[in-house]
Amino acid sequence: MSTKIPLRNIWILFLYAADLVQLRDRFERDVENARDLPDLVGRLLAHVVEDRLRRNLSRGYRTRVAVLPRVRGRIDMLVTEAGQLMERGHIACRFEEHVMDTSRNRLVRAALERLAACVSSKETAHRCRGLAADFSRSGVSAGRPSRAELGVDQIGRNESADRMMVALSQMIFDGTIPTETQGTVLQPGDETGTHLIRRLFERAVGNALRIKLEPLGWHIAQGRRSAWPVAMATSGIFEILPGMQTDIEMNHAVSRRRIVIDTKFANIFTSSNYRENILKSGYLYQMYTYLRTQENISETASMTAEGLFLHPQVGGRVNETMIVQGHPISFRTVNLTASATEFEKQLCSSTTIEEEFSR
Repeated sequence: MSTKIPLRNIWILFLYAADLVQLRDRFERDVENARDLPDLVGRLLAHVVEDRLRRNLSRGYRTRVAVLPRVRGRIDMLVTEAGQLMERGHIACRFEEHVMDTSRNRLVRAALERLAACVSSKETAHRCRGLAADFSRSGVSAGRPSRAELGVDQIGRNESADRMMVALSQMIFDGTIPTETQGTVLQPGDETGTHLIRRLFERAVGNALRIKLEPLGWHIAQGRRSAWPVAMATSGIFEILPGMQTDIEMNHAVSRRRIVIDTKFANIFTSSNYRENILKSGYLYQMYTYLRTQENISETASMTAEGLFLHPQVGGRVNETMIVQGHPISFRTVNLTASATEFEKQLCSSTTIEEEFSR
């Protein structure tokens, strides 16, 4: 069996991770023609940016302080008086300016410039370089914005084109774009590629579950922290006690079911001196500890909470379940090397998710 991951499957993961699965069929040609992962991202970003430029880039408001001959916005009396500006017919003002130079647009320009320097396709590099120049002419300054600046710039529900642009640009700066591997597949042994797939897989599973199961009454929470049920402790214990945080936790109020999902990106098996393919004990102990420590007799869901290991697998498949002291624990894998149709079916349909959670 092939041990290479098709770019199309990485693309599907990206769409689910970025919550943009509704755009799946819009970029078929770019996905088919891509030579490698950087080329794919470059083609997609160029496609989205070209469309966005035709309809004008989004603008935003930026706070500006300036000395003007007339009042604009709010007067900064401290600066005005300290500089004796009024005696010269000027006044210090603080106002909001409607500009193209937003953190969102700066991120995209920086991403285009990065891609222009690293993609192997001359055509894609040329497109990215030209689009970065278009951003510059539109007044978008150079330099990647900080995470804090991007956090302030909220993208609206109806700005799907901008969401795609920003998601692709952030993917470039996550340190996840490998440049060594050529062709339409990605070798999972490449550390950079593995880091990318890990991040995409964790996000994709959470969003696939939310899309599929929230309409059925499930509540999906990612990265939920829980406390140890400590009765007595010495003063310094909490400084050294490890935290407990779930990848995904699902709750269904009507059926009083709780499911804790672990999506660590690693081979689910290890080996010993005696035999191959033994479940990794550390993962199992971690899940067991979480399920038992969170038991609360007044909360029915916690007493029968279920654990699910949902791991990607390059070839092969695992689908096993056991019950340990009242807690069902299941082990499932998603084959990253399957065909695009089968891969997506495994990711979000009955073979891994719906069947397990809808009985």
